Amino acid sequence: MMLLAGGIGEAPAAPCCSESRDERKKKNTEEKSDINAAAPVGREQVSEGIDDGDFLSYVSSFIEKEVGNDLKSLKKLGKLIEQMTENKVKLEEQVLTVSSEIPKRVQSALKNAEESKQFLNQFLEQETHLFSSISSHLLTSQPWMDDLGAKISQIEEIERHLAYLKWISQIEELSDNIQQYLMTSNVPEAASTLVAMTQLDTKLRESSCVHLLGFMRATVKFWHKILKDKLTSDFEEILTQLHWPFIAPPQSQAVGVSRPPSSHELYGNLEMLFCQLLKLQTSDELLTEPEQLPEKYCLPVSPPIILPIQIMLTPLQKRFRYHFRGNRQTNVISKPEWYLAQVLMWIGNHTQFLDEKIQPILDKAGSTVNARLEFSRGLMMLVLEKLASDIPCLLYDDNLFCHLVDEVLLFDRELHSAHSYPGTFANCMHILSEETCFQRWLTVERKYRYKNLPAASRKLQFLELQKDLVDDFRIRLTQFFLQLQQAALEVLVESNALSKLQLGQLASMESSVFDDMVNLLERLKHDMLARQVDHAFREVKDAAKLYKKERWLSLPSQAEQAAMSLSSSACPFLVTLRDRLLQLGQQLCFSLFKMFWQTLAERLDVYIYQEVILANHFNEGGAAQLQFDMTRNLFPLFSRYCKRPENYFKHVKEACIVLNLNIGSALLLKDVLQTSSGQPPAAAAMNEVGIYKLAQQDVEILLNLRTNWPNLGK
Repeated sequence: MMLLAGGIGEAPAAPCCSESRDERKKKNTEEKSDINAAAPVGREQVSEGIDDGDFLSYVSSFIEKEVGNDLKSLKKLGKLIEQMTENKVKLEEQVLTVSSEIPKRVQSALKNAEESKQFLNQFLEQETHLFSSISSHLLTSQPWMDDLGAKISQIEEIERHLAYLKWISQIEELSDNIQQYLMTSNVPEAASTLVAMTQLDTKLRESSCVHLLGFMRATVKFWHKILKDKLTSDFEEILTQLHWPFIAPPQSQAVGVSRPPSSHELYGNLEMLFCQLLKLQTSDELLTEPEQLPEKYCLPVSPPIILPIQIMLTPLQKRFRYHFRGNRQTNVISKPEWYLAQVLMWIGNHTQFLDEKIQPILDKAGSTVNARLEFSRGLMMLVLEKLASDIPCLLYDDNLFCHLVDEVLLFDRELHSAHSYPGTFANCMHILSEETCFQRWLTVERKYRYKNLPAASRKLQFLELQKDLVDDFRIRLTQFFLQLQQAALEVLVESNALSKLQLGQLASMESSVFDDMVNLLERLKHDMLARQVDHAFREVKDAAKLYKKERWLSLPSQAEQAAMSLSSSACPFLVTLRDRLLQLGQQLCFSLFKMFWQTLAERLDVYIYQEVILANHFNEGGAAQLQFDMTRNLFPLFSRYCKRPENYFKHVKEACIVLNLNIGSALLLKDVLQTSSGQPPAAAAMNEVGIYKLAQQDVEILLNLRTNWPNLGK
C-alpha cells in the first residue's frame, strides 16, 4: 500500500534503496500536494482544512475503491492519473481566473461608490438650495395664503348658507306643492309629496342645524295632521257605510263582505283612502310615539300598526276600554274570560272582510303586511294592557290567579290554533312570563296541581289528559246546548208559540232556551239584594234618630271652636253604617256588593236630605257642622269602594254648598233666583256655585232654611 501511495502523481517506478528518509518525506509531501490539487471539483469528502491523517485515510479509501485487491486493476492507474491531471489543470485555470477578476470587481465597486458619493453630495447641495428657495417663497407668500384662507373660509360659509337656503327653499317648495294639491282636492299627490318631505327629514336627522331640523319637523307635522285628519274622516265615513265594526257574527252581517248597492264605488273609495293613508305611515311613525308596555315584560320588537288598520281598530278600542275599564259592570276582575272571549269574537267576525277586501289592497300596494294578523296584533295589545293592569290586583289571591292563568292559556291556544297568530308576536305569555307573575305561577302550580303524583313524567301525562278532558267537556257542552236550542226551535215553530221576531232571535243565538230561567234568577237576585239594602237602611235610620234632632239652629260657629269634630249624635249611625259595609263586603261577591253599596248610598242621600236637612233650620255653626259631618266622615266611608263617593250623595253635597255659602254669594244667588224664575240665568248662577242636581225650587227652600241673614233695616 505504501508503494501505491507513493507512486500516485507520477509514472510507477521501483523503490530505490539509496533514497534518503528526508528526500522520501519531501517527495511524499509534494505528492500529497499534487493529489489535493487533482481532486475532482465537488467532492464533499475533501476539504480545505483536512489534516494529514484524514488525507492518508482518504487516499487509502480511494485506491481501495478504484483498485481493490485485484492487481490486474493497476492498468487503470494511467487513465486515472490522466483524468486527475486534467482536473488539476482546470482547477488551476479557475483559480487564476478568479484571482484576476476579483481585483477588477473590487475596483469597479470602489469606482461606483465614489460616483454615488459625488451624486449624493450634488443632491445635498440641491436640497439645501431648494430648501432655502422654498422657505423664502413661503415667507413671501404667507400674506397671500392668509388672505386666500380667509376668502376660502368666506366661500365655505357662503356655501353653507346657500345649502341652508336651498334646504329651506326645498321644504317650502314641497309645502307649497302640498297646499296647491289640497286646494285642488288632489289628496293622493299631496300625500306623495308629504312622503318626499318626510324623506328629507330623515336625511337631515344627523344634521347639527337644530333650527332647520325644527322647521322641517314642524312643517311635516303641520301637513301630516291636516292630511291625516282629512283622510281619517273620509276613511271613517266609508267604514261607517260598511257598518264597521262587525259586532255580529259573519253570517249575520248585513253589509261587510256582501255587496250592497253601489258597492263597486264604495270599495273603490275604500281602496283609494287606504292606500293614501299607507303613504302617511312614514311620517306618522316619525311624529307619533307608540304606546308601549314597560320593559319588564320583554315584548318582542315589532313595528307600529299601519295607520289605516289603526283607524279601523279605533272603535273596537273604545268599546273595549268602555266595557272593561272603570266601574262598568262588565269590568269584573274575577271574570277575565269576558274580555278574552270578546277579543276572540272580534277577530273571528272581521277575518273574512280583512282577507277578502283589505289584503288585496295591501298586496296591490306592494306591502308585506298581513291584514288579519295586523288587526289581531292591535287587539292583542288591548289584552296585554288589561292583563298588565289586572294581574297586580289578584296576584296573591290563589283562586283568582289560577282562574286567570287557566283562561289565558285557553285564550292563547285558541288564538294560535284558530287564528294562526304567530308565536313571535307579542302575546299573553309575555305578561305571564314577567318575573313576579311567573314566580307566583310557579308557586301556585307547586301548591295545587298534581302535587301527590310521584314522578314528573306522570304529572306531565296527567296534565295532557286534563287538557284533553277540558276540551272534550267544552265540545260536549256546546253540542248539548245547540241540540237543545234546535229542539226548542222546532217545537216552537210547530206550535206557533212565538212571534217571527222571537223565533229569529232564538235561531240567531241572540236568545236561548235558558232565558226564562235566567230572568227568574235575575229577579231573585234583585229581590234578595233589595231586602239586604232595606235591612241595612232600617238599622242606619234607627241609629240616626238622635242626629235628626241635633240643635242645628244654635250650634257655635267654626270660628268659636278650636277644631271641628264629629257630632256626637252622628256616631251611632256612622258606626252602624261602617259595620254593615264591612260585613256585606266580605259576604257578597264584588258585583253584588257594588250594587248594594251604591243603592244604599243613594237611599241615604235622599233620607239625610229630606229628614235631616229639610226638616231643620241652620245657623252658621249648624251649617258648618253638617258639612263637616258629611264631607269628612260620611263620604269617606265609601271612599274605599270608589274614587269620588260624594257623587253618590249629590243632594246632601249640594245642600251643604247652599247652606255654607258666604252671605254675599247667598244674597246674590237668592236675588237671581227670585228675579229670573225658571230662566237660564238662574241655572247659570247655580252652576257657578257648584249646584247641578238640585232644582231651583229646592235651592230657594234651602236658602230659606238659613238663619244667618243680615238685618237690612226692613
